[in-house]
Amino acid sequence: MAQRGPGGSDGGAKTTGEASGTTLTSRITFSGSTRGSGAAASDPVIPVGDWTPPACWYEPISAEEFAKRTEAGYDQVVNDSAQPNYAKVATAQYRDIYKDGKYKNYNLKEKDEGNWWVAVQDPSRLDDLDAWNCDELPFWVKNNDTPDVKNAATPKVLAELAYNRIQLPTEDVTLAPKDTTKVNLPTWAWLDDATFKKVSVTASLKVAGLDIRATTTAEPVALKLEPGTGDAETYPADGVCQVNSDGSIGAAYARGDADRTPPCGIKYLRSSGDGTFKLKATVTWRISWTGTGGAGGKLPDGAFGHAQDVTVREIQAVNR
Repeated sequence: MAQRGPGGSDGGAKTTGEASGTTLTSRITFSGSTRGSGAAASDPVIPVGDWTPPACWYEPISAEEFAKRTEAGYDQVVNDSAQPNYAKVATAQYRDIYKDGKYKNYNLKEKDEGNWWVAVQDPSRLDDLDAWNCDELPFWVKNNDTPDVKNAATPKVLAELAYNRIQLPTEDVTLAPKDTTKVNLPTWAWLDDATFKKVSVTASLKVAGLDIRATTTAEPVALKLEPGTGDAETYPADGVCQVNSDGSIGAAYARGDADRTPPCGIKYLRSSGDGTFKLKATVTWRISWTGTGGAGGKLPDGAFGHAQDVTVREIQAVNR
């Protein structure tokens, strides 16, 4: 039986130990512009492309805690008359691996020389099949050694987990005219550099013999405008507004700009009638990371955005 041992996060990633029925919480903590975890978390950054942050990973737990949890799980199952015999047998077989089988007494004599590494699932992605790909039984790793398994908690994996916790600004794009515009009238759109600036999240993991961290940083690089109707033109023509040298995107409308073409904006060609058009504004973020030991690099760009209502009216002419 595959046993998924202790794991977790800042509220945190958790996994259920199949042999014990207990919930195990990760030692990874997150700080900075974090969106939190669980049902209350805001929407995550959407990676551009087919990459996704890990839905499961491996991290260490001390020999004492691993022994305590395994023994508690064993006692709970074998002493429960409601448990079927196959569950009792599987639990006993699992316990034997670490107590009197491949390992001896949970390696307690070597407790200062290493840790047990166990699988952890992201609690917000338990319906994702990838959350169950970390199916290695708990294994022993000496201090300062890197486990030879995919998704072991290295600085890069911590950076990837931090990616999934980044809290990005959710403010609407500023429009002029605001909320209600006119047919064939250019509408200016922009993002203030004071709001849309770099944000970062640091993931840290510190247990006996291991102290690693990674900081993942997101920087806005472009804004894509989708008018919500095919009867519209965007500025630029592809609807993608690049970041300016000062960190802003687009340009704020100023008095006297009515006859100018906005560097970033929209022109609606028909009225929205009694309703509104759903203008979708998506910001692309360039994402990089740095970690323990001078590690670092790039991660896939992320996209984050939402829709806002825009009312478009016909220009009323007055005949005299």
